[in-house]
Amino acid sequence: MKANSTLLGLLATSTSILDNVNLFGSRATTSTIPTTVTPAPFGYTAGSPESVANLKDKIKHVIWVLLENRSFDNILGAVKRPGFDNPANNGDVCNPSGKITATNQGFIEKQLIYFSSITPDLAASQVMGYYSEQEIPTLLDICDDFTTFNYWFSCIPGPTNPNRACALSGTSDGHGSNDNNFNIANISVNSIFETASSKNISWLNYDGTNGAFAPDALFYPWTAANAKSNVVPIENFFQDAYLGTLPQLSYLNPSCCDKNTNSMHPSGNVSFGQVFVKQIYDAVRQGPHWSDTLLLVTYDESGGFHDHVPSPLAVPPDNKTYTETAHDGEVYTFHFDRLGGRMPTWLISSYTPKGHLESMGTNPATGAVEAYSATSVLKTLGLLWDFEDFTPRVSNSPSFDHLIGPTMRQDAPLILTPPLPFPNDT
Repeated sequence: MKANSTLLGLLATSTSILDNVNLFGSRATTSTIPTTVTPAPFGYTAGSPESVANLKDKIKHVIWVLLENRSFDNILGAVKRPGFDNPANNGDVCNPSGKITATNQGFIEKQLIYFSSITPDLAASQVMGYYSEQEIPTLLDICDDFTTFNYWFSCIPGPTNPNRACALSGTSDGHGSNDNNFNIANISVNSIFETASSKNISWLNYDGTNGAFAPDALFYPWTAANAKSNVVPIENFFQDAYLGTLPQLSYLNPSCCDKNTNSMHPSGNVSFGQVFVKQIYDAVRQGPHWSDTLLLVTYDESGGFHDHVPSPLAVPPDNKTYTETAHDGEVYTFHFDRLGGRMPTWLISSYTPKGHLESMGTNPATGAVEAYSATSVLKTLGLLWDFEDFTPRVSNSPSFDHLIGPTMRQDAPLILTPPLPFPNDT
C-alpha cells in the first residue's frame, strides 16, 4: 500500500450508518459520478428482450462471492488503467494543507474515535492508504481480462450484516447494525434463497465461516426451517466446480474476520483474499461449467476505508427506518434513502468483454442514469430466472445483463497470477 505501508488498513473497521452519514457530509456540493451511461460493449440495451434472451441462452450457472470491508480506492487506488476513477489517475484526494475540498469527510476522525490511542498520522495511513499494482496481481489480472465496475456501491451506509441482507433481499428489513437477529435466523423477509427454491432453481450457500458466525443463508427463518441442508462447507465448492456439479446459484461466504482469514476484512490479509479469489476462478475456469457461468466478485461494504466518490441517493426499499445515537449524543434516524460506500466489483465470464470498465448503468424504472449497487445482482437474476423485484430498491437498480456477449471468448487466462506474501500488510 502507498505511504507507510506497514500495517496500513490493519485496524480500519466498519462504520455505523450514522457515522457514514456524517462522514459524507459535504457530498451535496461536489460529485465525480458521471451523468452518462457507459456505451454498451455488445450493442445490447440492459433489460431489453434481446439482451435478456442472450443472457438466458449463455448463462446457466451464477457464482456470487461477497468479500468483506474494502473500498474501491483502497483496493484499486493505484491501478493505472484508462478510466479508473482512483488516485492513480486523478491525483491523491487527501491534502492536509486545505487547498482542496474533500467530497467525503470524517474517515480519519472516525478512526481516531475507534482507536483513541493512535496518532492522526497513523489513522490517516490506515484509512487513506491504497495498494500498489504489485501488491494486487491477482485482482489486476481480473481488471485486465474481464469487467470492472467503476461505480458500484454497497446497499446502505452501514456494517456487514445489514448490507449482506440487503444484497440478498433488497432490504435490510430495517436493520442498521450487526444485531443478534442475524445470529438467530430472525430476518423475516424474502431472500434470493427462498425465491430460488420456489422457482426450482438449485442453490447452495458454500460456507467458509468455520462456525465463527452464521452463514448468510441462515439469516432467514425460512432457510433455517426449510433448507438448512443447502448450507455446505466451502470445500465442496471446489470439488463441485472441478467436477461440473455446481448448482444454478452458488453463494460463497469467505472466512472472517481475524488475521488468518480470506475475506480481506481487516485485519485479514489482502494476499489471503487474493488466493481465495484465485482458487475460485481457477476451479471454474478449468472445470466444465466455464462455458456457461457468470462469476460476480464483490464486497459487502467499504469498511471505513476512504473513497473519494460520494455515495448517491437511492430509492428506499420499504418504509422502515433505523435510529442510532452518535458518538456526540446526537440521535439520527436513517430512512435507507442513500447507498453506502463504493467498492470493487468484477464480472467474470467467458462472455464478458476483455478489460472493460463499466461506469454508470440505467435505472430500469425511470430511465435515468444510475450507479450500480448490491441490489443490481437481484435485478439481473430476476431477468435471468423470471422472478419479480423484491423491493422498490431492486426495481430501480441497473441490471448488467447487457455485459454478457453473444460469442464465447477463447482468450480467458487458464489461471490467475498468484499474489505475493506481504505478512506485515493487510
